[in-house]
Amino acid sequence: MRLILLFDLPMVTQKEIRIYNRFRKQLIKNGYIMMQFSVYCKLFANREAAIKHIDMLRKMVPKEGQIRLMLVTEKQYSKIEIIVGGRSNQEKKINSESFIKL
Repeated sequence: MRLILLFDLPMVTQKEIRIYNRFRKQLIKNGYIMMQFSVYCKLFANREAAIKHIDMLRKMVPKEGQIRLMLVTEKQYSKIEIIVGGRSNQEKKINSESFIKL
């Protein structure tokens, strides 16, 4: 499963910029990869793990702005059509095959 996180945070004041930077760094620290600006995704082994992570995520999100989540299967994610550009290096390296199957 993939959790796609889309966000739009205010960046007018210095305080808002610090909040934005802190949030973005927390996403990266928690294993998110950037699909494009303000759109990040993270790979999960199953739906239960993603739901558990969403509960943790609710505690760290900023109070202002907009943050949206979309949970999609790997099959749905693989059908994303890229019209211009291509997959990022991170997307090429991190995929569902990255998981060790026990």
